[in-house]
This record gives sequence, C-alpha cells and structure tokens, in this order.
Amino acid sequence: MEKDNLNVFRDSGSESPDAHGYRHGSVDNKFESRRGAKINEATDIYGDVQTAEDYGYVSRGLKSRHIQFIALGGTIGTGLFLGIGRAFHTGGPLSILLGYTFVGLAVFAMMMSLGEMATWLPLPGSIPHFATRYVEPAFGFATGWNTWYSNAITLCAEISAAATVINYWEGARDINPAAWISIVLALILFLNIFAVSIYGEAEFIFASVKIITIIGLLILALIIDVGGVPSQHRLGFQYWNNPGAMNTYIASGATGRFLGFWAVMVNAAFSYGGVENVAVAAGEAEDPRRNIPKAVRRVFWRILFFYVLGTLAIGVLVPYNDTNLLNAIENDEPGAAASPWVIAIRRANIDALPAIINAVILTSATSSGNAFLYTGSRYLFALAQNKQAPRFFLRCTKAGVPYFCVLVTWAIAFLTYLSCSSGSAKVFTWFQNLTTISTLFTWFAICLSYIRFHHAMAAQGIPRSDLPFRVRLNDRAPVLGYIALIFFSLVIFFNGFDVFAGGFNYQGFITDYIGVPIFFGLYLIGKIFLKSRWVPSSEADLFSGKAALDAIEWPARVPRNTLERIWFWIA
Repeated sequence: MEKDNLNVFRDSGSESPDAHGYRHGSVDNKFESRRGAKINEATDIYGDVQTAEDYGYVSRGLKSRHIQFIALGGTIGTGLFLGIGRAFHTGGPLSILLGYTFVGLAVFAMMMSLGEMATWLPLPGSIPHFATRYVEPAFGFATGWNTWYSNAITLCAEISAAATVINYWEGARDINPAAWISIVLALILFLNIFAVSIYGEAEFIFASVKIITIIGLLILALIIDVGGVPSQHRLGFQYWNNPGAMNTYIASGATGRFLGFWAVMVNAAFSYGGVENVAVAAGEAEDPRRNIPKAVRRVFWRILFFYVLGTLAIGVLVPYNDTNLLNAIENDEPGAAASPWVIAIRRANIDALPAIINAVILTSATSSGNAFLYTGSRYLFALAQNKQAPRFFLRCTKAGVPYFCVLVTWAIAFLTYLSCSSGSAKVFTWFQNLTTISTLFTWFAICLSYIRFHHAMAAQGIPRSDLPFRVRLNDRAPVLGYIALIFFSLVIFFNGFDVFAGGFNYQGFITDYIGVPIFFGLYLIGKIFLKSRWVPSSEADLFSGKAALDAIEWPARVPRNTLERIWFWIA
C-alpha cells in the first residue's frame, strides 16, 4: 500500500538519521520561540507551511495543574455520587467493591498503555491518530467518529442531568427545564470557545470541588460508621450480614449472586468513562512528557482512593434494600434523592448536607458537559487532521481553538431540548442509550492501538528505553494491553446478558447492543472510502509531528520553598 493511503504525513523538510537511525525533519534547528515551535508542529502534522498558516493550530495552553485536575475530574464523575446507587441495589456491598475494583484495575492497565503512546507523540485528540497510524485508517475512522458521536450525545445527557438535578430544589420545579438547559449550554460554550486555558481553569475549579466533597464524604462515612453521630449507633459491617454482602440478580443462589456481581461490573465500566480524557488533552498540554506521565501514574491511586474506598463506605452505611433507595430508583427521583451518600446522611439525621451534595452533583454534571464538549471537538479535529472529516474543521482561532469543531459539537447538544416534553424524552433516552457501549469501544481501540504500537517499535528497531514514559511490565510484550483488551471485549459481549432472562427482550437487546453494529458500520464505511488495509508494523507512522515536539525545551520547575515543593508534587 502506498504511504499516502495511510492518510498521515511524514515530517516536512529534509531528513537525516540520528544516533538511533531515526529520521527527523530539518525543523529541529529552526526554533527561535514557542511560536515558531507551534507553527512547525502544525507543519509536521499538515504536511506544509501554507496549510499550517491558513488553518492555524491548537495551542499548548494547559498548565501542569490543569492536566492533573483534568485527570482527577475524569476519575470522579456523577456516577460516583449518583449512578452508583442502582449498581449497589443490584449487587450489594461486596459486589460493588469487587466490581469497581476489577474494572478499575483494567482501566489502569489501559491508561498505562495509553500513557506510553501519548507521551511518545502527544497530539490533539490523540486516540483516532493512534488507531489510524498503528492499526488501520478505517479503524481510526471508526474510532474517531464513534468517540465523537459518543461525546456529543453524552454531552446532551449531562446537560439534561444538570437540568434534572436542579429540580431537587422545590422552588426550581415551577420553571421550564428549557431555561436551565439554555443556561448550562451557554456556560459550557463560553468555557470552550475562547481559549483552552479557560477550559483548563474551569476544570481545575470543578475538580477541586469534587475532590473536597469526596474526601469530606469519606471522612463523614468513617465518623458515621464508628458511631460518631448521636442519632445512630456504631454500624460496623452489620449490613454485610443483614441483608447480606451480595444481592441476587435474575436468578437465585450462587448464580444470582454472580450475575449481580457481573451487572455491577458493566455499570462500573460506564462509571469510569472519561478517564482517558487526559490523553485527549495531551496535544494542548505544556511540557506533556512531564505532565502526562505524572497524571497517568496517579490513576491507580485515584481509583483506589475514590472508587474503592467510596464503594466500601457506601456498603457499610446503607443496606442495599433500603426503602428510600428503592423508591428513588423506581420513581427516577431527581438529583441527590437517589444518591446512597444522601440516603446515608439522612439516616444519620444530618439535615444540611443533602442540598450541598446536590449542588456538587450539579457542578459535576456541568463539569462533565464541559469536558465532553472539549474532547468531542478535539476528536473531530483529529479526524480532520487524518483527512477523515472535512478540512474546514482544522480552522483555529488565534488563541488555538478549533472553533468549527466546538460549534458543531455544541450544536448537537440542542437535542437536549427534546427532554423538555415527556413524549420526546423517550426518544431522547433512546439516543442517549446509543452511547452506553461506545466508551468500551474507545477503550478497546486504545488497547488494540497500543498492541500495534508496541509491535511497530520492535519492528522498526526502536528501543523501549527511548520512550519518555515506560511501563516495564510491557517491555517483553504488551501484557497490559492484552489484559485490558480481553477484559473490555468480554464486557462488550456480555453487556446485555439480562435481556435473555425470562424470555427475549428485543427492546433491551437493541438498547444494549446497538453500539456494536454502529461501530462496525463505521469501520465498513472507512474500508470502502479509504480503501485501507492493516498497517504493517514496519510501516506504522511513529514520527509525524515528533520532531517539532522534540525541539521544544520546557523550563525546569524549581520549587523556591516547601509550599511550592508540595504544590509541584500535587500538580
């Protein structure tokens, strides 16, 4: 296959091999400023200076603290505060503890693999780039459009969730939801359209609120559990004995307990959605080869602290058959009413906190909408870079924002207004369900791309010691990539197992599996129009855009005092 059919570009300018035999563009010695570096990086991606000047290029405006808190915000979603209630009722305390732990370990394996690729070549909307370069252009086409529509529709869901959460306060229920939807829409557009640094600052604030809240809830859970509130005795692990550590689902006995555990794992997989956003932001991060590895390494501790401890806390505070929890789930009560945290606080007769937690859930939903608009627009930008979307999507403002990508992705969010009427809400829910499996396909694509990346480095004679971020467990073979790939494949395949219980439920089957034909349909379209084939490892493009990045010298951060030393460690 001709190189041009790969839909990627080699470094521009004359090339000469370095000590390892790599070929880098002559751009290496042409940098007089960061501005020059920015233009040359764009040149490396687009293939010529004129295109880079005509369209502009994204700006590396995300500071270290932005990247670290974007990673934190991607780990803590509304699922930890709100959505976990349904999983808890389905499986019980031990099932959610094990389910979220196992899925968290698979996500960690995927993120460590993604970290190697994202630091070797930090590109905006990097995941479709990796799929195109290392696997196949048609696979990159399917991955890019799948992730874009997933982010766009999930953006609708988050905005709708924010409007619903507001209804927790009685005074807001008399106002048409369209008003709240319009306010959230305007806010997230403002945070994304002017400069990426504004988006970074917003996520820094949103993530800070979520971190403070979850830490406070974990401390409060310990106090309640040991009997530190006057209205309740010491709880210990009494709810693990009565009603029990694991609930049965669909079947009875051991089979029912296993199915309850598996249902929790499916739910947990969706709760972790967005954790990969830190790699999407790599193309706009300052000093990405220092900041991205730091964020990726800490994913394990964030999962351990927030999800493992969080699920353990819920399991000791509330029985899975609590009447308030059941009523909230069955009646789809708005906002914090369905949160196990709020139910535990009410059982302890602490009156002021539920409204505060609802406010945090509101900021969390707004934060998620903000993040999905950002990532969706960058996926569209990456597709345009790969010549898999119209070229006008490459146009950027002087501040480096791909404004057409932002506006088109934002425009999809107007579907949220469908949820204002009860009849249309059912249609909107069907669209929303299209995205439930797309996150797993994104993770599947990351794992497959990493396996091919690993093989490409070996085939092209690139030693793993040259990787800016290296996972030693992957030195001999892409072990973590294979483990996560198999795990996510199983979850995709058995995602809708419950539709076969008690007779075939065709509506549930469509809801649970419609994402599968959509992904493979996109792949088939890519095969037809791109006429691509599997990229041989010896031909995989590992260098387009790398020379410009290698040429940038970021200043070292030297702490001036103890406070700065602590802050630099955090961010």
